Amino acid sequence: MTVTPASGSYLDRALADGHAQLNGDPASPRIRYVAVNRTERLSDPEEVVRGEFWAELIYQYGYEPARIGVEVIVPDRTPRDTADLVVFHDDARTRPFAVIECKREGITDAEFEQAVEQAAGNGTWAKLRADYIGVIAGLTRRFLDFSSQYGVLEREANIIADLPRAYGRPQEFKYHKGTGLDISPVTKDQLISAINKSHQTLWGGGRLSPPSAFGELCKIIFVKIADEKAPRRVGEPYQFQIKTHEPSHRLGDRIRELYAKEQRKDPDVFSGTIKVDDVILRTIVSHLEPIDLSATDLDTKGVAFEQFMDGFFKGDFGQYFTPREIIDFAVTMIEPKASDLVLDPACGSGGFLLHALDAVRLQAAAYYPNDPVQRDGYWHEFARQRLFGIEINEELTRVAKMNMILHDDGHSNIANADALERFHDLYELNRYFMRDRFDLILTNPPFGAQVLLAERPYLADYVLGMQPNKSIVRRSQKTEILFIERVWEFLRPGTGRCAIVVPDGILANASLQYVRDFILDRFQLEAIISLPPSAFFHFGAAVKSSLLFMRKRGPTEAASDEELIFMAAPDRIGYDATGRKTVNDLPNVVDEFRRFRRSPEEFVS
Repeated sequence: MTVTPASGSYLDRALADGHAQLNGDPASPRIRYVAVNRTERLSDPEEVVRGEFWAELIYQYGYEPARIGVEVIVPDRTPRDTADLVVFHDDARTRPFAVIECKREGITDAEFEQAVEQAAGNGTWAKLRADYIGVIAGLTRRFLDFSSQYGVLEREANIIADLPRAYGRPQEFKYHKGTGLDISPVTKDQLISAINKSHQTLWGGGRLSPPSAFGELCKIIFVKIADEKAPRRVGEPYQFQIKTHEPSHRLGDRIRELYAKEQRKDPDVFSGTIKVDDVILRTIVSHLEPIDLSATDLDTKGVAFEQFMDGFFKGDFGQYFTPREIIDFAVTMIEPKASDLVLDPACGSGGFLLHALDAVRLQAAAYYPNDPVQRDGYWHEFARQRLFGIEINEELTRVAKMNMILHDDGHSNIANADALERFHDLYELNRYFMRDRFDLILTNPPFGAQVLLAERPYLADYVLGMQPNKSIVRRSQKTEILFIERVWEFLRPGTGRCAIVVPDGILANASLQYVRDFILDRFQLEAIISLPPSAFFHFGAAVKSSLLFMRKRGPTEAASDEELIFMAAPDRIGYDATGRKTVNDLPNVVDEFRRFRRSPEEFVS
């Protein structure tokens, strides 16, 4: 694998200034640290981390290249060991100031702690005794004060916010708003790594179940974003970060106070406290503190969070996750506008809502290319006032809210409820949850579960909860059937449209003719897109399904035998049964559907 410095990085700058040189085969380059005449393979991921931090020591911390040793032998140590980087007080490199251990991005917490011990061992060896030691593992860092004030065995009270600059003293905080030491946006890979590391820290060792760990992570990210957006003057420090000589319990108290403050302002986002011990919380803060989530590109955040959830939602929660390609296809087909009221009554992690928001963001960029205030106002208003979701699972409700928060807005209209409940109960949660209200509904409701009359008396309220042609309430009904009726009830008469995933049994089973009659009587069926059997296999569901695109009929509108229905059955939808990327024919289906809507007679044989 070819590894090269990112354009605009510290290492890139050092190469341009001649402090370092790239030599050898471009497919496996070697880096020469000029001042110390040391050459290493840059194809090693750890060397990339070392090279970048070495250059950062020059440009950010103010140390001379000639005083930064690379692969410094630890004298008289058996077995023989070397320190990755050593900052010296003198040009002769005889008096160590800081010893640094560099590791690849994405190492485990256990590996990181081993690196801390390695750096501590090197930095306390008699002939390499340093005032400070540090470990760099991509964005995750830790520095310890090993001056005479602390013993060589101390690992908590001597944690400092950052390595001192130019042989000075440690600062109280590292990151300050609007300065050269501000938090910064990151790439997709960096964000995925930070989220993965944070989740593993919470989940590792069986401390929490994966869903509980994810719920706690959402709370912590919520605090992080709230702190980023809190008003502060240029030069003031952020609160979501490591503080010099601050014990873990005090950092934990500070983060929990921030959470409680935001919880009081926005009590509908999360319930309960942060249930994470202080040392674990400190580790997560170290993973996330340098990242400016608010300034990170929305597409980067969306793809990163989605890819993380793609892996996380296998198994227990797989049935709640709709693949990105299908969501994008449905949203493209239905073409949401900023004036539409949009609902997903089984929103899961919020995928349909986010893609609808992205569609409106693209409209905003096209309408106001040179006016960022108008552009942002256009889609922010849509996110805050016109996007709605209902999710019965409490953990998934948190995920959906977190997903919306990461996309800058819209979380306040996500409700934790059973969307099949009586409208009076739904209206109590949100005044928009009422009949005949929404312009667009995009949803993938849960399949197969039975709603029992004995447990859910509301079943008697549904036409599809009754026996066909009888005034007898069923003892049970499948959720996907009831959701069809609930979608119809939510939609605005005459103009409301929906995209809904249904199992193919609804379209084919003889016993479900009454459901098909309900659909044709109350909706104009515009399109049926038959999805391949593998469409949901990767996410733990093997039910053959189709996407229905429908418009709710007006109160006096009757079905007509002359209504044409667009039908397609694409075999290639962008991924296969294992989740690997493939050719995607869904954009071609969109083109054909739009041609059908313009000239339906062309499709009649």
